[in-house]
Amino acid sequence: MLVYTTRRILGAIPVLILASILTFVMVDLSGDPLSELKMQQPPPTEAVIQQAEERLYLDRSMPERYWLWVTGIGGNGDIGLLQGEFGPSVQGPQYEIGPAIAERLWTTLRLIGMAMLFALGLAVIAGVVSALRQYSKLDYTLTFIGFLALAMPTFWFAGIIQAAGVKFNQMVGDQVFATIGDGRFRAEGQPLGDQFLNAFAHMALPTIVLMLVSFASWSRYQRTSMLEVMNSDYVRLARAKGLRNHVVIRRHALRTALIPLTTVVAIGVAGIIDGAILTEVVFQWRGLGDFFITAVEKSDSYALMGWLLLSGVVVILANLIADLLYAVLDPRIRYE
Repeated sequence: MLVYTTRRILGAIPVLILASILTFVMVDLSGDPLSELKMQQPPPTEAVIQQAEERLYLDRSMPERYWLWVTGIGGNGDIGLLQGEFGPSVQGPQYEIGPAIAERLWTTLRLIGMAMLFALGLAVIAGVVSALRQYSKLDYTLTFIGFLALAMPTFWFAGIIQAAGVKFNQMVGDQVFATIGDGRFRAEGQPLGDQFLNAFAHMALPTIVLMLVSFASWSRYQRTSMLEVMNSDYVRLARAKGLRNHVVIRRHALRTALIPLTTVVAIGVAGIIDGAILTEVVFQWRGLGDFFITAVEKSDSYALMGWLLLSGVVVILANLIADLLYAVLDPRIRYE
């Protein structure tokens, strides 16, 4: 297992290099980072524009800028991924991209983590129940809920949930659900119970939005996979041997049926990240979603490249974890 994991990590290095090249080229060709500066009134002088180009290394060729972005060799100490620097920002020398990403990372990770945890748990339960009670009223109900959630755009669904939260608070006369903000700021010395309630109030609605979007597709995959396994020969043989139905389902059918779902979840991480951007915007969370939107609005190329590369790393790690889980779910799989 250790050898396989090491080999996969080393194999991910060329993928990251290729991803960094594509990310740099696409962002570099997407627009002029100094467009906002050049459109100011009165127009800035040529000296000001030249100074800004030198600070952002725009006076150099694309290959040279990529080399600077990765290594930092030949730069001014504010650029170089290998040195822990994401590059200068158009938002000013005082704005450091690395610390800004680090500050917002936990905000986004806790939203994505909680949403994935609940979505996966509910998807497994709903998929198994639907498969075991195929074509029943419960199966049709769960199928309808799944397709309904799949059909709803994330930003629209987030707005509906937010409005429902506001209406619920008005009905009970108290702020049970926080509809704006991520709850990162709290009073000094606040009791632990109040901290928990504050975290729940801010986490509940965005988690429901992001959870249902993932749950909808994952539950359908789990249902299909469970149906295929339940009709397989080895499950029929286990039942013929006299094993109890819950033992057959838990030890034989469910573990095998989880393998395709593991692949789907790993692939779906990119979609969850996209959904988190829209969810954070609607609920005004200061996470990586807000960071991304701000970078796009200001044409902050180095901030965009940092966000995209970080997302690529998360997707690669998710696929690596999925590969390692295969051996846990299926004892026949061995990594030599």
